[in-house]
Amino acid sequence: MRTSKVTFFLGLILACAACRPSFEEAKPDWLLKPESFKANIQEADGGKFVVLDNGLVRRTLRLVHDCATVDFQNLMTGEAIIRAIRPEAILELNGKKIPIGGLAGQPDQAYILPRWLETLTANPDAFHYSGYEKGETQPRFPYPRRRWAEGRPWPAPGKSLVLHFKPSHADLGGIAVDVHYEIYDGLPLLTKWLTVSNAGPRPVVLNSFISENLAVIEPEVSVGDVDQWERPNIHIESDYAFSGMSPKSANRTTYWVEDPSFTSQVNYAFKTPCVLESRPPIGPEESIGPGMTFETFRTFELIYDSTDRERKGLALRRMYRTIAPWVTENPIFLHLKSIEPEVVKQAVDQCAEAGFEMIILSFGSGLDMESTDEAYIQKMKELADYAHAKGIELGGYSLLASRRISEKDDVINPKTGKTGGAIFGNSPCLGSGWGKDYFVRISNFLEKTGFDILEHDGSYPGDLCASTKHPGHSGLNDSQWKQWRIITDFYRWCLSRNIYLNVPDWYFLAGSNKTAIGYREVNWSLPRDRQIMLGRQNLYDGTWEKTPSMGWTFVPLIQYHGGGDAATLEPLSEHLDAYQAHLVQNFGYGVQACYRGTRLFDSEPTKALVKKWVDWYKKYRAILNSDVIHLRRPDGRDLDAVLHVNAGLKEKGLAIVFNPTERLIEKTLTLPLYFTGLSDKAKIREQEGTPRVYRLNRQFEVQIAVKVSPTSFTWFVVE
Repeated sequence: MRTSKVTFFLGLILACAACRPSFEEAKPDWLLKPESFKANIQEADGGKFVVLDNGLVRRTLRLVHDCATVDFQNLMTGEAIIRAIRPEAILELNGKKIPIGGLAGQPDQAYILPRWLETLTANPDAFHYSGYEKGETQPRFPYPRRRWAEGRPWPAPGKSLVLHFKPSHADLGGIAVDVHYEIYDGLPLLTKWLTVSNAGPRPVVLNSFISENLAVIEPEVSVGDVDQWERPNIHIESDYAFSGMSPKSANRTTYWVEDPSFTSQVNYAFKTPCVLESRPPIGPEESIGPGMTFETFRTFELIYDSTDRERKGLALRRMYRTIAPWVTENPIFLHLKSIEPEVVKQAVDQCAEAGFEMIILSFGSGLDMESTDEAYIQKMKELADYAHAKGIELGGYSLLASRRISEKDDVINPKTGKTGGAIFGNSPCLGSGWGKDYFVRISNFLEKTGFDILEHDGSYPGDLCASTKHPGHSGLNDSQWKQWRIITDFYRWCLSRNIYLNVPDWYFLAGSNKTAIGYREVNWSLPRDRQIMLGRQNLYDGTWEKTPSMGWTFVPLIQYHGGGDAATLEPLSEHLDAYQAHLVQNFGYGVQACYRGTRLFDSEPTKALVKKWVDWYKKYRAILNSDVIHLRRPDGRDLDAVLHVNAGLKEKGLAIVFNPTERLIEKTLTLPLYFTGLSDKAKIREQEGTPRVYRLNRQFEVQIAVKVSPTSFTWFVVE
């Protein structure tokens, strides 16, 4: 009898749980239905609070006594993000650190109780809150779209909030600080930055700043020390990024620091890294003169709803598509190793015939984009005009850093007081006289030739410069900030003129379009079969954090670093199998390659092969540029595969499957179709065959039979 009662009550509980959606409807998945989540900014509790909310994240600022963030919620999981109240920012002005807003008196730094808020007071030394404005998001810089891209709006739709602060000390009279926020529709993201204005009679020096300062809930507690602490499940990056091809390697502003005021933490030595600071590593040491305004970099705060790697990758890629939509441009290009007019014109003709869209006059081609010779510039303009007449864009390569200019113009190593020892050995300082002239020459060349693309190698990597004689910076402490401003202003100028930017550094949030997918250059000198397998591993690994359009890979039509005949595709007609393998896997991932050589084809069969796969890519371009779901990494021993997904398209999925082995493989492949937006049935066809209807299981999966010939491939289209 007792067992039956337990069973009855358990059944009743489960039945009630099953009924719950009728009382509290489950939220749609924002990755599938972003339109369900609109950004909003409104006052609460009679004006005591202002709240930024889009149904995914909520940030609440208290406006009584002073202004501070008192709550930050992950609405997707129901979890709080912060445990304590901090100033909205911290500035060092004229050598003195001053908080911006903030509320003091929280009894315990481990958590925040609502009733405590009434007892908090302002810091008498802070800049104090004086009002706010709200409005719509604004573009960071112009972006006139020209070539193929996703149709995403610019700026990203959402709401903006500006909080105004004034100083408490007379010696900073005329200085005003604004804290800017943006929150976006359909994306669990906030952006934050500061502006400092000087309406006073004297300049003020901004020595340093912390533009975001969050006392976060610690994701890991330990009584003793640990080698590597867990970090909160959020993604933080800024547009002050350089010297890296991934968001992690290029991140220069995110610091997780200890909190000695958190005396109730579990760690006995108070070593838990549980405060987020977003700040430059040095400087900016910027003098803000009367009538001038200084703007910091922008910090982007993406809140995850899962620890699953794929879902986190989808969220990160959605962020880039939304706040930097130029990264979805993805032209097909040839890396041409010659500037001889007849070679260039032949390449233009071949690109037009095969369907390629762009030519980059590559390193080693002889191109000099720093030239001011009018006859030379006119010669390059004529080539650009010829390309444009055939519907092909033309541009070229320029090396910026990782070269020596002179003792006068190179960065000065602060440790030695001499040139050398820079990130790339020797590099010019962008604030030197040479640096100023370089950007004048490059801009002049681009404008006069009508070039459509700049591949900017060795971009500014973050070098410090201790020179006090360079006209573009005062000394060491402002050298990084000033050089970053120079390079990002130039990239924004390029973007505003639709000049496509290939930059092997993480300058996406400043206007660049593409970086390397992630590969070791000398691997392209290995034998062809090894290049193919390693290349596909690079594609698989490089699309976790990047969209397919954000990375380029490589195909050595001619010899690259070495390797001789075994490493190259020329003569192209003699290596059609390898050529096809490169084309299929690159297009199949949606990733463009630097096809580096002097021609695309050398015979009619070669031309037909290239055109076949270009046409295939363009037919499925929208889905192939959509997100990648990683099914199985290439290892040379079994099938490897990825699945493109996009709930907003007719082709909601495209899976491409490779067999790298020398045996026929027949097996059942599971396709996870959740992110296609399909929930019941799917029509799936192999290649251009007849579709078959599959019913999805409750994990939104289908099982399909695959049969792939040795060293071959196939694909499946999901509708």
